[in-house]
Amino acid sequence: MASPISNSSSTLYSLFFFGLLLSFSFAGRARANPNYRDALAKSILFFEGQRSGRIPANQRITWRSNSGLYDGELAHVDLTGGYYDAGDNVKFNLPMAFTTTMLSWGALEYGARMGSELGNTRAAIRWATDYLLKCATATPGKLYVGVGDPHADHKCWERPEDMDTVRTVYSVSAGNPGSDVAGETAAALAAASLVFRRVDRKYSRVLLATAKKVMEFALEHRGSYSDSLSSAVCPFYCSYSGYKDELVWGAAWLLRATNDVKYFNLLKSLGGDDVTDIFSWDNKFAGAHVLLSRRSLLNNDKNFDLYKQEAEAFMCRILPNSPSSSTKYTQGRLMFKLPESNLQYVTSITFLLTTYSKYMSAGKHTFNCGNLVVTPASLKNLAKIQVDYILGVNPLKMSYMVGYGKNFPKRIHHRGSSLPSKATHPQAIACDGGFQPFFYSYNPNPNILIGAVVGGPNQSDGFPDDRTDYSHSEPATYINAALVGPLAFFSGKH
Repeated sequence: MASPISNSSSTLYSLFFFGLLLSFSFAGRARANPNYRDALAKSILFFEGQRSGRIPANQRITWRSNSGLYDGELAHVDLTGGYYDAGDNVKFNLPMAFTTTMLSWGALEYGARMGSELGNTRAAIRWATDYLLKCATATPGKLYVGVGDPHADHKCWERPEDMDTVRTVYSVSAGNPGSDVAGETAAALAAASLVFRRVDRKYSRVLLATAKKVMEFALEHRGSYSDSLSSAVCPFYCSYSGYKDELVWGAAWLLRATNDVKYFNLLKSLGGDDVTDIFSWDNKFAGAHVLLSRRSLLNNDKNFDLYKQEAEAFMCRILPNSPSSSTKYTQGRLMFKLPESNLQYVTSITFLLTTYSKYMSAGKHTFNCGNLVVTPASLKNLAKIQVDYILGVNPLKMSYMVGYGKNFPKRIHHRGSSLPSKATHPQAIACDGGFQPFFYSYNPNPNILIGAVVGGPNQSDGFPDDRTDYSHSEPATYINAALVGPLAFFSGKH
């Protein structure tokens, strides 16, 4: 798992290197034609490989089996289910809830383009929301926010099915607040309630009612979970950006789910002008601004013009030839934000590019970055470059999605993938039993985690395909969750 750090001061390629144009013309190069629909199906299938709990009969990634069946027992509650966030065996709710919100947003914006994969997307969302509901309702006055001691877990290299590390239960409460993780949980439940509104009304109502209560908790007991649970969540998923962004994000999603003016008033009280050039599981401001701008662009509601302006200021910080751009690009034209797990930022920002492009098209809208005119096509073209790069249109001709294309990462930093399955090796593999001969082996992983998108290449477009190099070779749910929407967006054109 990669933690966000301050912007690297490393010298990267110039914003204008090789005359990067807004259109990113493919002149002189073979035109990319990835199979977006195949990639979409694989990106959703990946979540089955991350499942914790009792594996259902219709499981398609068959080398995984039951794990974490006693999660919550130390607190006398049932906290089974949910997802392991990355290549480890810990359940961290802040990134898991963000994963859920992004999957839900993707289903809401692009469900019509998903075809048969919409059902699989709903199943992936529900696997998370079933768990998040338990976390929010198991004990009055508490929100459970994680299971598994990360320090103990990271000393081991064992399959989730063999897990014998302590499954410590972590929670926030009035005395130990966690507005960030609570705000994100509220956002996830509210967004998911919209996904299920027409297909399972009872479940949708439960999700929304719980989202409202969790948001009240976040507001009434303000504080960061990084302060309450520092040793358990830092440096892994520290809330580096604070909790205001999660309160804005949660309020934005509850406003969309309820249309209740109290959430608009809450947004006004939280203020604006939150300058950012990043969007991730830690920093939600840009996502909230794009989400809220929808009312300005689609409904011409002047009350939301501020968020449209914030969204466009963000886009101007991303576009490569904008005078206010603060985003670096590699020679291969990949957005490069931070050295650890860079693709998490690429996929999340790309989601905002396609979604704002969609809103602009619907509203017949353009905007300016200085003297640069930005059209819906400007954002869509940049998003396509990023998606295509991930799928193999890059200097190495390497797909960074496992199982997609002919050349993809074979040695990903992932316990279940790198160790033999229970079917082929029924004997338990102890805590340190997986390091030799598996972790340090140069052999490809025996189990292919289809659809997993890894941390990605370095600033020079290089990728060593080394499982010991977690910052580049580790997949994560929040990388994939943000990519599902753009893949569906482009699938509709394929």
